[in-house]
Amino acid sequence: MKIPAIKKIIEANYTLDMLDAAEEALINEEQPSIQIEGEDDGEQLTHIFAAKWIIVYMQETGSDFKTSLRAYTQKVRNSIS
Repeated sequence: MKIPAIKKIIEANYTLDMLDAAEEALINEEQPSIQIEGEDDGEQLTHIFAAKWIIVYMQETGSDFKTSLRAYTQKVRNSIS
């Protein structure tokens, strides 16, 4: 997971539908119609999942990107430990 790649997705203002379509394309081993950085399909999917979670969190809480990103990384840390 690379924070700059997630930030680029958020800053590109992709909709959740666009991210869903990109996710579906990667799952079907196809090229997404939008730019998603990552070394392989798995990393690209990770960036999409993170961006979708952050977008929803921002919408639901009114938080900015930095606060939402912190919430996401804390969620990831908690799930690992």
